[in-house]
Amino acid sequence: MSELKISLPGTEVVTIAGQTIDKLVRAGDGDAALLYLYILRMHGQKVLSESEIAIALDKSKGWVASAMAVLSRLKLINLDDITGTKNGNAGSPPPYKEPHKYTEDEVKQELQSGSDFSIVIDETQRRLGKILSPDDLLRLFGIYDNLRLPPEVILLLITHCVHESRSTGDGRAPSVRYIEKAAYTWEREGIFTIERAEEYLKSLEAKKSIRGEIKKVLWIRNREFSATEKRYIDDWIEMGMQPDAIAIAYDKTVTKTGSLTWPYIDKIVKSWHSKGLHTAQQVQESEGGQGPGKAGQSQSHGKWRGATQGTQKHGEPNRADIERMQRLLNKTKNN
Repeated sequence: MSELKISLPGTEVVTIAGQTIDKLVRAGDGDAALLYLYILRMHGQKVLSESEIAIALDKSKGWVASAMAVLSRLKLINLDDITGTKNGNAGSPPPYKEPHKYTEDEVKQELQSGSDFSIVIDETQRRLGKILSPDDLLRLFGIYDNLRLPPEVILLLITHCVHESRSTGDGRAPSVRYIEKAAYTWEREGIFTIERAEEYLKSLEAKKSIRGEIKKVLWIRNREFSATEKRYIDDWIEMGMQPDAIAIAYDKTVTKTGSLTWPYIDKIVKSWHSKGLHTAQQVQESEGGQGPGKAGQSQSHGKWRGATQGTQKHGEPNRADIERMQRLLNKTKNN
């Protein structure tokens, strides 16, 4: 895992794991980042009260509680360890609601308050092409109230789920349960803005395109990857392996075992990755020979690197939809 070393005055050095940096950057919350740096500066001291932190950073206790809630949601801290709040002792609870079963009365109260949730309901029903059931409304309200996803992000999430469901399923709109599951993924990924959502959806579309290229070189036809196969594929994508290199690994595997043996090809791919070999050309130069994939190397390589470029692809956010959502929300706020 990559790491970043931050030099402090004197001889002190603080090390932050690259994965942690990625989470903080994706969350886009400067307050949470500042609090995390302070916690590191305290060398992981087990108990820090909100008052102590507030005084040290010249912030309010509410600011501290809010920043800690973000870090906890990102799984970067344990609130019990840092605030000493275990079993309800000192400290304040984080400013977000713990998951619980919502009631119809709570939904009615929210609608009567004139919040944006009414727009979320109307737009969700329009996108799904149906009237939401009472259970659907409760689940949708959980996404809105508990996960705290902004209305425009929720609606973009629903649009994405509709595209995914209709392209991979039987053409029907997704269930609200399906959308709820996706919402929890977005919350874990720190997707709380339209900009972050657009970036995330483009990365998903790029990965989907790459999977398609890999499926071709593995000669898998007329079926989708199984869950286990997808884990192998996604690991290779994370390594940066090019489809043309995987084509060579496939040829070696079939020659040796007589079939597509996933653990065997995975061992080859990981071996090349450890040597910094990710393309067919690099593999061939390293092994001093020619192999499958040479002829199609340029085309495959171009598709791989260009997956995030070009015009809007199926499943990516529609700018007109985004602008329409924002106009609706702004109109409500101005009334």
